[in-house]
Amino acid sequence: MNVTTSPHIAIRQACEADVPLLLSFIRKLAEYEKLAHQVTATEEVLRENLFGDRRVAEAVFAYVGDVSAGFALFFHNFSTFIGRPGIYLEDLFVDPEYRGLGIGKALLGYLENVARERGCGRLEWAVLKWNQSAIDFYENLGARPLDNWTLYRLALESAGPPGNSD
Repeated sequence: MNVTTSPHIAIRQACEADVPLLLSFIRKLAEYEKLAHQVTATEEVLRENLFGDRRVAEAVFAYVGDVSAGFALFFHNFSTFIGRPGIYLEDLFVDPEYRGLGIGKALLGYLENVARERGCGRLEWAVLKWNQSAIDFYENLGARPLDNWTLYRLALESAGPPGNSD
């Protein structure tokens, strides 16, 4: 993906003080996806998992001037076939009033650069089947669906530490 960005868009990594902003973007994304009822994340949980002792994910924000216009949340995965880490993009969201300005491209370009700098072999993500505008956006950037794979999920009842049987 060869991404050029506009000079008016700035991407910066999230810091601990950004947790309330991050949670607000997560809620906006959930509303857009008609899944707001599934959001159980709290500022405390996000703070622990993104900035605590065992950081399991990272986030970046896109700014237009001084206004936060979008975000991406990602983490590392690993490919046994290529023997290298990858980056999995969990969420990417741009506020509707800022769409069409190149913010999504800027966020993906930033993540592509992070992946290359970290020696990753892949940048992957999932998209809802009904979200045709996102599908068109990704395909216009050169991304292709993995038609031979089906995403599965095993939801765990307890979000507590391993070994907790409660």
